Order: sequence, then C-alpha cells, then structure tokens
Amino acid sequence: MARWLHCTWATALACAVVWPHAASAQPAPTTGASPTPSRLLVYIRSTQVGTEDSSVVRTADGWTITGSGRSGPPLDITTNFIEVKYDADWNPRELSLDALQGTQPITLRTVVTGTSARNEFTNNVAPGERTDEIAPHSLLMPNPFFVAYEALSARLMTAPAGTRIPLYTAPLGGASVVVGESTSERLQTVRRTIDVRRTRAWVESLNATGQGLDIEVWGDEEGRLLRLSVPAQTLEVIRDDIASVSTRRVAVSRPGDEQVRVPANGFSLAGTVSKPAGASGKLPAVILVGGSGSTDRDELVFGIPIFGQLAGVLADHGFLVLRYDKRGVGQSGGRPEFATLGDYAEDVRAAVRFMTARKDVDAKRLAALGHSEGGSVAMLAAARENKIKALVLVATIGVTGAELNLAQASHALSRSTRPEPEKQATLELQKRIQAAVITGQGWEGIPLQLRRQADVPWFNSFLTFDPAKPMADIRQPMLIIQGELDTQVAPSNADRLEQLAKDRKRQSPVQVVKVPGVNHLLVTAKTGEINEYATLPDRTISSTVSTAVADWLTKTFQWAK
Repeated sequence: MARWLHCTWATALACAVVWPHAASAQPAPTTGASPTPSRLLVYIRSTQVGTEDSSVVRTADGWTITGSGRSGPPLDITTNFIEVKYDADWNPRELSLDALQGTQPITLRTVVTGTSARNEFTNNVAPGERTDEIAPHSLLMPNPFFVAYEALSARLMTAPAGTRIPLYTAPLGGASVVVGESTSERLQTVRRTIDVRRTRAWVESLNATGQGLDIEVWGDEEGRLLRLSVPAQTLEVIRDDIASVSTRRVAVSRPGDEQVRVPANGFSLAGTVSKPAGASGKLPAVILVGGSGSTDRDELVFGIPIFGQLAGVLADHGFLVLRYDKRGVGQSGGRPEFATLGDYAEDVRAAVRFMTARKDVDAKRLAALGHSEGGSVAMLAAARENKIKALVLVATIGVTGAELNLAQASHALSRSTRPEPEKQATLELQKRIQAAVITGQGWEGIPLQLRRQADVPWFNSFLTFDPAKPMADIRQPMLIIQGELDTQVAPSNADRLEQLAKDRKRQSPVQVVKVPGVNHLLVTAKTGEINEYATLPDRTISSTVSTAVADWLTKTFQWAK
C-alpha cells in the first residue's frame, strides 16, 4: 500500500484510511457549475498551511475538475496537477495526479471501466498497480487533495438527508458519506451576496472498530465548494472570497434591500438600505446607530439580529432605513482602535449627509435611532447636526459612562459567589483603572494586561461621557424606550434621560416608553441577565418596541408632510 496516502490521510482527515465499500446511490440532478477558478485556503488548527486552486467545467459529456496547489507542514504536499473526470450522471471516468510529498514524487492514474478501477501509482520512485471494484456513481477522492471535494459539494447541492454517496479513495478502496441535514444562509462579500447550502455529513469507516468522521460542507448556488470543515482534525478549507474579514452573514434581508457605501472621513461605511415595498417619491428615513464593540449592520447579538429585524418593521411602516457596519467592522473601512464616541458620532453625520442627498429621502423627515451605546453616539450627533429631525434612544444611559461602568461591575459581583472582601477589592481596582484612564496617571500597581485593555481612546471617551452635556444642545423631539428587564442599562436611566430632556432650555416633545418583560436585547426574557441571552427561546425583538418606534416616528413626522 502506498505510504504517502496513508500518512497524509491520517494527518488531515481520518486515521482510518481503509473505508467500507458503499452501496450505490443515484445522484440527484445538479445545475451547471461556473468554470471560474476558485482559490481554497487550507487551515489546520486555525493556521493557514496552504492553498489550492480549482476549476470545474461541465459539458454535455460530463464534469471535469482540475486544480493545483501547495500546502506546507504537516501536509507538505505540492500538487502540480490534478484532474478528475465524471460522466453526466456522476459515474467516475478518470483521475490523474502529479504531486510531491516533500521532495518525493507522487503520481496516480485511475481509470474506471464499469465497476472496475485500475490504479497505476508511483511513490518514492517505486511504481505500483492495483485494481478495485468500485460502486457506480462513486466520487474519486484522493486525500488530502481538497480540489476533489468540488464533486462532493456539487452532489450535496440537492442530496436529501439520508442519502449515501459512495466514495473511492484511490488506491485504498471504497467508502461512503451519509448525508445529514442541510441548512441555508446568505453570505455577503465585497463583490456579491452568496446563497449558501450547509450540509452536515458522516464519513463511515471501513473497519468495525474504526471511527467515522463528522464533516460539514458548504456549497454556493452552483454547487461550488465554499468550505469543508472537519472539527475532529481541526481542519478548515475555505474559499478565499468568504475567508475575508469583510464577509458577513446576512442574518436578515428583505426584497429590494440596497447595499450601499457611505463616504466618511477618509474611508467608507458599508450598509444596507431597506425600503417599503412598492414605495415611490420622497420617503421619511431612519438611520440606525449600533452599540458598543464590533457591531455589524444587523446588530447581531447572541443570534438576534436586532437592527435587521427593526429595519424590516420600520420599512413595512413606510420608512427608508439605513443600517451600517461600524468603522473597521464587516465591510466598513476605518480604524476602530483609535475611535472615540465623538468619532462614531461623525460617522452618523456622514450617514446623514448620505441619506439627505438621496432623491428618495425626504430630508425634512430624517431620524436617528441609537441602541445602547449607539444612543449616546446618536445624542452627540443630534447635538451637532440639525439635519437630524427626530431622535430615538433605546436602552441608552442617562448617567455618565463611569457611573454605568461601576454599576455594571457591582451588579455582576452581586451575582457571584466570591467572598465579600474580594468583591470590594475588585470594585476598588475598577475605580483605580477608571481614574488612570481619565487622568493618564496612577497606573502603578495595575496589571499590565488590564491597562492594555482599558487605556484606549474609546474607553476614555465612554467613561467621560455625560449625557447632560449633549442633551443641552439637542432640540429634536425625542423618544426614549427602555426594557424593564434590562440589567445592563437599568430602567432608571430612562427616567434620568427624561428629566434631562425636560430641563432643556429649548423644549421639544419627549416621550418615554417602558416595556415590561423585555431585556437589553429588546426581546422577551425571564430575568434579563446576560447569562440568559444564549438560551432565550424567543429570538425576535418585541413587537411592542418596534411598533412604538414606528408609531412615534409616523406621528412626529406628520407635520413635515
């Protein structure tokens, strides 16, 4: 038996290199794949070790898959050329391979006639031959040459759960893949949106004592391979267009969604404009401003696309809605590591300029809605920008950032089982860190790793943020929405914001809506605690929240029609 196949198979996909002979499975019809070349990136233990280039061509006679590539240790394979041919019904015809493992040449040629596979191979300059019985419709899968998985991806495109797809690993023998459940999702790259079919599968082992292998295969609309995951082997093979950090999962979309680029200060923000169905003329508009951290346009938190859902509701109520990836997140440019709340407010103003310049936007009816920290950012923007005609603050702080930071730390400690003296020491350390961040002094004795986390422009701007200051310059009508189960921003913050709004010298309408049973993520909850987020059965934002926003904006903008 050829040693090179045994070793690389063990390194990459499965130590059980001799698999069972599989029963024949008739292939499901597939569409024609694009001949556009793909580049596959090979990762082991999250480290890229190689690349493979693949092409798939379909003609009336069948399928031809070709490729080449190079992977370093532990695979150490150079693929000069690989070609796999099938007829139109996915019966295998021929496999040709020319490669190196290290400096040792590898050649393999498999010719299939009926149910017979004749193999001629060379390893360590030693030729060999072998003939095996092969099941009809088998996929020729030499390993670890991942280009060949293009055929499996194409077959999985329409294969229902329970289908058994026969494989043949030349010249080791036959095996089978048992198809599991498939799910669909959409990925958006810089160039386009891709409809993805994700299929879990089980690779059976030949030996009764051997172990099989769980895999997951992602294919695009044409069945081309997007991703192969083998968790047990810490192996990931990912097509380069979706491997980019700018690729985003489209959690929510609606017909007519428009992907846009918003010019900002030296970079652009990537966003989505959702529109009312069948709308025409100039429409009222809303800009959604996301919370802290690496927040994308859907504000996806614990699987809940807060802004994606809210945008859909507002669009259904007749509004144009812009949501965008924060600077340095998703497909947006910019450097987040140096950004402050004020910088994010300037991004909101850039979004305002973009929206008011659109022909389908009524500039007299433009609102900004901020959630959580996005509310603070929206306040700063509204205080500086009179083109914002209405302001919605959702789960927004009414105290200084330093006060909220200590309140959140105290709440978390109150729920812990740590000794009381340790809790007090932690709070004192937090106060020292706050003082050092604000003054730039007093870092002595504070662990270096904590300073690296805290001594950044954003945290300084957050700690020193006082909503009373921008509120004095905010003239817009205001809606304040607060979930009564919010444990990250306590409901008392809404009361404080209301009082600040009423203390303004130039009065304008302010309304407060408190929603029972709703947490910081705007969904129905039991306790509202952070440790509950991942297990919430309801992943939809409260209709009370979204309807309150839509109704208030509609009423507020009546005067501008």
